[in-house]
Amino acid sequence: MTQLRQRLIEDLQLKGMSERTQQMYVRAVRQLAEHYHKPPDQISDEELRQYFLFVRNVKHWSRSGITIALCGLKFFYEHTLHRSLATLQLVRPPREKKLPVVLSREEVRQILSQVRLLRYRTCLTTIYCCGLRLQEGTHLQVSDLDSARKLIHVHRGKGGKDRYVPLLRIPVKVAMHSGGKVATDSGVKVATLGAKRR
Repeated sequence: MTQLRQRLIEDLQLKGMSERTQQMYVRAVRQLAEHYHKPPDQISDEELRQYFLFVRNVKHWSRSGITIALCGLKFFYEHTLHRSLATLQLVRPPREKKLPVVLSREEVRQILSQVRLLRYRTCLTTIYCCGLRLQEGTHLQVSDLDSARKLIHVHRGKGGKDRYVPLLRIPVKVAMHSGGKVATDSGVKVATLGAKRR
């Protein structure tokens, strides 16, 4: 790890950015450096301008992709290098006016029925029914479930904020029939909701 990259990570940590945000911002800086084959602190304002034109007009990055790159590079140049570049004040991701794809209940059932492992199906069902973000769902613990009040306590969600969401009947029923395992890949905690009751 270069000294400059380490400095960027430390600045992000001091700013209170989540680990996921740190990874995305570091990747944004790395992509810029790889594009020009030189350290990011040696890249000029004009090169930065041409880079954003390239990712927008040639690579056709999405609005979210450009936004992440802009935020990551802006943080790097302004907070880590203490440089103010005109391009970073000029770039604005294109506005999108797209309606979200809304699946019917039957379509959702069909998709979930294709998930073979019951613990993964339980996790995805819980995430969908309770409106959780992916990482929120995969980090559920037994202590997060309040069956008496029918609530799930989400810890450190987006922005590091805690919140409560309704615990619906569907995921609980599925969980009880799956032996209670809520999801998971290696390195991700498994929450046990409890075995099936007789």
